[in-house]
Amino acid sequence: MRATTVCDKDGVPLDNQSSVVKQYASLIPTLSSMARNMVRDLDPGNDLRFLRIRSNDHEIMVHADPEFTLIVIQNPAAAE
Repeated sequence: MRATTVCDKDGVPLDNQSSVVKQYASLIPTLSSMARNMVRDLDPGNDLRFLRIRSNDHEIMVHADPEFTLIVIQNPAAAE
């Protein structure tokens, strides 16, 4: 695992993290909010709770909640 952080609903990390994690923390809540709205548009009775983004370099797992966001960044090779 490379990093974990918990952000408030505005994307502000609740713990001291590196600048890279702060950058993720500032962008991920917006992305998860957009994904949540898309899920609700497709099915109003459904809600987004977990989002997984995988690239060649990172795997980002996000627990999306209206009050906070949990972000886990890990190496994709370590997840297999």
